[in-house]
Amino acid sequence: MGNSRGSKACFFSFLRRSGVVILHDEIIELKKEESSIQLIGIDDPYAALRKLGKIDDSLFAKYFLKRLSILNQRKKGMYTILLSHRPEFINYYSKVKINLVFSGHAHGGQFRLPILGSVLAPHQGFFPKYAEGIICKEDTSMIVSRGLGDSLFPVRIGNFPELLLVTLYKK
Repeated sequence: MGNSRGSKACFFSFLRRSGVVILHDEIIELKKEESSIQLIGIDDPYAALRKLGKIDDSLFAKYFLKRLSILNQRKKGMYTILLSHRPEFINYYSKVKINLVFSGHAHGGQFRLPILGSVLAPHQGFFPKYAEGIICKEDTSMIVSRGLGDSLFPVRIGNFPELLLVTLYKK
């Protein structure tokens, strides 16, 4: 879920009526035949800390790692997928051994130039590392979608919207 503008309550209500399961710092187990995977949905960590006032980087790191660790109480050997808004936290995802992360937030870099690629992304600044595509860090793979929306600037330049369909196969 991105940084939706407007009424989130109304939008969440619409999604629930449409059969969408919304995970707010929650885990569900998905089973198919004899196999199962763990799916974790984590809320944007800055939203909670913003309510407390100024965000200190060391406080944030401790807070976010603790939340991720608590949520990632998987059964031994269970494959874990994390839905998290912010791709720039891949080091945290890798540290708690998440297998696969689906993320967004960077809008593909908002502006893209030939040869240079992504120019600017929220919370990553100029020439972001995690604007789109598949990124691997140790045993964690992260898929970053360019998404459908925009950022502070309601325009995309050289950067088409994207909606991904990913099929997972058992090894």
